[in-house]
Amino acid sequence: MTTRAAVEEFLGQKTLAVVGASRSGRGFGNVILKELRARGWKVLPVHPEAASLEGEPCAASLAALPEPAGGVIVNVPPAAATRVVREAAAAGISRVWLQQGAQSPEAEQAAREAGMTLVSGECVLMFAEPVGLVHRFHRTLKRWFGTLPA
Repeated sequence: MTTRAAVEEFLGQKTLAVVGASRSGRGFGNVILKELRARGWKVLPVHPEAASLEGEPCAASLAALPEPAGGVIVNVPPAAATRVVREAAAAGISRVWLQQGAQSPEAEQAAREAGMTLVSGECVLMFAEPVGLVHRFHRTLKRWFGTLPA
């Protein structure tokens, strides 16, 4: 279960990697890249085939990042998420955020086995301040229904 402390620790990092943005520019990973940058984070895109994403140079893997990342946001299908979590651990990244739709029991277990701080099944944009109107509404709904991390 995701805790508020894990969310705060993750978002306390100034440099984050994002795995799962698309070359077409239309994926939710691209939205995450743009929104986090606009909110003050340094965001390092990772894509095995793209030289750049959203106007930024792109690393081919987490091991090839040009500088250390305090955490990685995983926005890939669950079948690929476990591999990304293991790559993050091998690259020395100790915090992982499995975006909604990327989480799986296997990926979560891999993160726990590696001793990583884990946020799973939450949308990073609901917590990265300042939160936009749509994500603020989603956060309010989660609070009302008691599913917001405590």
